[in-house]
Amino acid sequence: MSDSAALSPARIAPSILSADFARLGEEVRNVVAAGADWIHFDVMDNHYVPNLTIGPLVCEAIRPHVDVPIDVHLMVEPVDALIPSFAKAGANVITFHPEASRHVDRSLALIRDHGCKAGLVLNPASSPDLLTHVMDRLDVVLLMSVNPGFGGQSFIPQTLIKLRQVRALIARHVAEGGQPIALEVDGGVKADNIRQIREAGADTFVAGSAIFGKPDYAAVIREMRAQIALADHGAA
Repeated sequence: MSDSAALSPARIAPSILSADFARLGEEVRNVVAAGADWIHFDVMDNHYVPNLTIGPLVCEAIRPHVDVPIDVHLMVEPVDALIPSFAKAGANVITFHPEASRHVDRSLALIRDHGCKAGLVLNPASSPDLLTHVMDRLDVVLLMSVNPGFGGQSFIPQTLIKLRQVRALIARHVAEGGQPIALEVDGGVKADNIRQIREAGADTFVAGSAIFGKPDYAAVIREMRAQIALADHGAA
């Protein structure tokens, strides 16, 4: 039986990194109207990763345009100074890389103290062991299926192995009385591989160029959901 048998309903989280920034308000409204569940918001600082993107002011600007959760992925170092700023700007979920925080437990607590869901992000070479001692602090685990820094990269197939490992960790945590934890994947997610990713255990799917790079957002999201349904049907 596939790992997706016990998964929660799938969430599609388009990454605005691939949106048209000259029309950002319109873009986020359109993608939510097309069926997006979350808006994924990539923050890069040209320090932790070799790129520079957007900050809390942009988050604050798009917040009135959508009523779905804004999922802020911090690819920055240090982490803690930006957490209150993004919470105030309207973020609902904030995730960060453990390598970028001097005190992972404190950073997770800070996110929750500001009313947001908290999560850790694992790079392709980062071990799932990093999650072991903070499971009780997590609402989300985000697995990078590309090396962070730029959009449009190809999915790294070994991520499927790590997905199964982390799904098993979460299942064990919940079986022992722990809180549910979302399992998110970011990087190279497309309609033609999302079924495999779902079968490996993901429930939240970040897609950038696969959605914003196409003329019909709704058609892409429908196809993604159809592929996820095939995975779930196969698991039943």
